[in-house]
Amino acid sequence: QVQLVQSGGGLVQPGGSLRLSCAASGTIFSQYVMGWYRQAPGKQRELVALITSGGGTNYVDSVKGRFTISRDNAKNTVSLQMNSLKPEDTAVYYCNVQNVVTPSVTFWGQGTQVTVSS
Repeated sequence: QVQLVQSGGGLVQPGGSLRLSCAASGTIFSQYVMGWYRQAPGKQRELVALITSGGGTNYVDSVKGRFTISRDNAKNTVSLQMNSLKPEDTAVYYCNVQNVVTPSVTFWGQGTQVTVSS
């Protein structure tokens, strides 16, 4: 069993920056992909960014060049650095860990609110 504990988030003005972090308890083996999703009010949850154990990354087009995902395999942590934030980035952000061999084996963080507003 894996438990994910998120930290970071909050209220920031447009153009500002925030950093989200997620710590996983238990052992995350190399076959797990770690990532961040978000869900805005009235919208479906969407993938924001993910990173493989080897450091390969993928981003949704709307955040490319502004967000950076990173991972520390030794500490079982994943972070999301968010720069040049826009009001449309406002959402609840969720950390996720998924087994690439058995995708049904997936774990979620508790979610954290990110609000971009002046």
